[in-house]
Amino acid sequence: MAEVKISKEKMNYTIDLLITMVTEEIAEEMGKDRKEVLTDFLCSRTGKALYDEKTKLWCNGPAYIAELYMEELKKS
Repeated sequence: MAEVKISKEKMNYTIDLLITMVTEEIAEEMGKDRKEVLTDFLCSRTGKALYDEKTKLWCNGPAYIAELYMEELKKS
């Protein structure tokens, strides 16, 4: 099966959308402000990995990514 090449613009849009969904889920779960969660998430290893196309993390759903981030928080 041939690999589909996604434009950088579409990729960034997809990742931004995922981040919105992930941070909303985390904020609700933790009872925190979404903006505060967003800042913390973007600085995290999980947040950085999401923007690294090689990790293919963006292929996963927001619940999985949120869980990964929560695990990262527990370890730190």
